[in-house]
Amino acid sequence: MRKIRVLAVDDSVVVRRVITEVLDAEPDFEVVGVAANGKIALAKIPQVAPDVVILDLDMPVMDGLATLEHIRKSYPRIPVLMFSALTERGAEATLDALFRGATDYVTKPAKVGSADQAAAVVRDQLIPKIRIFCGHVVGGADEGSAAGRRAAHAASAAVGAAGSRVDVVAVGASTGGPNALQVALSELPRDFPVPVLVVQHMPPIFTKFLARQLAAKLRIDVQEASSGAEAVPGRVLIAPGGNHMVVTRDGNAVRVATNQDPPENSCRPAVDVLFRSVADIYGRRSLAVILTGMGKDGLNGCEAIRRCGGQVIAQDQGSSVVWGMPGFVVNSGLADAVLSLERVGGEIVRRVEAGGRAARRRMAPSGRA
Repeated sequence: MRKIRVLAVDDSVVVRRVITEVLDAEPDFEVVGVAANGKIALAKIPQVAPDVVILDLDMPVMDGLATLEHIRKSYPRIPVLMFSALTERGAEATLDALFRGATDYVTKPAKVGSADQAAAVVRDQLIPKIRIFCGHVVGGADEGSAAGRRAAHAASAAVGAAGSRVDVVAVGASTGGPNALQVALSELPRDFPVPVLVVQHMPPIFTKFLARQLAAKLRIDVQEASSGAEAVPGRVLIAPGGNHMVVTRDGNAVRVATNQDPPENSCRPAVDVLFRSVADIYGRRSLAVILTGMGKDGLNGCEAIRRCGGQVIAQDQGSSVVWGMPGFVVNSGLADAVLSLERVGGEIVRRVEAGGRAARRRMAPSGRA
């Protein structure tokens, strides 16, 4: 059986040893090289031909960001997983790496010097992600089935169905989400007529920097949500890492609330939690958008939104980093439209505008246009 070839790049001898020991113990993995900095790693890539690169951010000589840029220029298809510290500095650098083309990231334990903690992170977080991104190497199935692709084709053909009023856009994303959010939300103007609520699977600290980076790149206002913040037109509120986000009615206003209820789908924040609350508050005037991500978070929430008459857009397989979350939605027949990432933003705008026109026509006095 062909093994997944791994290149581990980290300036810590302890981390390199732990990664090597844990991965080499797996029958489908082989650590074919290690490097203490990016310069050494770039020299080794053509020699060892890795299927995936595990890349530390903070290294001497050549750091992770500079190394990533070189890898993406010469080897654009190799998955690169950032191994980042759970600190403000680490979070900011990780978000920068994701926007520059890193495939995904894994956070190091707080005390990376502990071999047991580092080994647990590699086993529990890194190994499943490598298997997803390199499943083709050992002949594994991806997260999008043939049945899902047929359902996606059928839903894509029905993209014209729109016209219901939309009062909120709720977005769920996970693996590959930062770039997907940037592309999808780039179509939204500053005066977008409805609020946008986002759950991106990320730990605490990271979502603050996600909101900051998106705010710098987009026309629409972007903020990390805080409990009590009002959901208003022209504003994107991102659920804070480590907290679920829901919407509540406060007189004529709708506000967000955060909580630390148990994780759902092993996630907090969870897309399902937000989408269910959106269905409860906005009902048939909800538009859900499910983007690239591992797992099936968002499936139950999309069911709730469709049950109350709302609409669902799903990202297609070809443009997803991982077609898990949108794939489950499409497989279940819940998507009104299945679109490439480049078309998602325009479709959001189209459906919101079409719903607004339909609402104005219904409100117009008889005999008037």
